Amino acid sequence: MRVPEWLAPVARLAETIRPEDFAAILPPQDGGGRASAVLLLFWRDDERGVQILLIERSARLRSHAGQPAFPGGALDSGDAGPVAAALRETVEETGLDPAGVEVFGCLPDLFIPVSNYRVAPVLAWWREPSPVHAVDSAEVAAVHAVRLADLVNPDNRLHVRHAASGRVMPGFAVNGMLVWGFTAGVLDHLIRLVGWELPWSAEKVVDLSDEALALAARTDPSGG
Repeated sequence: MRVPEWLAPVARLAETIRPEDFAAILPPQDGGGRASAVLLLFWRDDERGVQILLIERSARLRSHAGQPAFPGGALDSGDAGPVAAALRETVEETGLDPAGVEVFGCLPDLFIPVSNYRVAPVLAWWREPSPVHAVDSAEVAAVHAVRLADLVNPDNRLHVRHAASGRVMPGFAVNGMLVWGFTAGVLDHLIRLVGWELPWSAEKVVDLSDEALALAARTDPSGG
């Protein structure tokens, strides 16, 4: 489909990117991992510019509890594929009207070893934005419209250190939350590969809070 000019670089990336360009850890070649999909939903308005939809997962969930994330989840038996699953999950989590959403591509499948998810990132343009909110507080704590300008702002870029493993990963401090883990990794790669990245200091490192570490330690590797 034809997308607005401001989304054309993302559409071109989806057509040309190789899996190894986008992730250091690729899904198992045998098709292992629980199939799931997330929605990267972009839109633009005159007041706030380009935005992307994020949620905060409930602290009560078993996997990736309390983390900022793209809306989405595991494929159900009734889903026709990743696109259908991403849209269904986003409707269930945020209440958006899918009639205003135009899917224009997918990025290569990614793998989250800690929870055994194989994730298809689905790209979409929110042609006619509709009201959204956290539909079920047991699953979603909050819904955020995050400005692209805030994501690329060097003042909001940093690295996040997982104290237990020592791993250092990309992060974003936006909308009063720390975006880290899988979601931050996708945003970091996307911003860089599309050409939106501005120079920023990689020397700024923050440790995950004790609360975030405790929630992350609960993640269920069975995908539950």
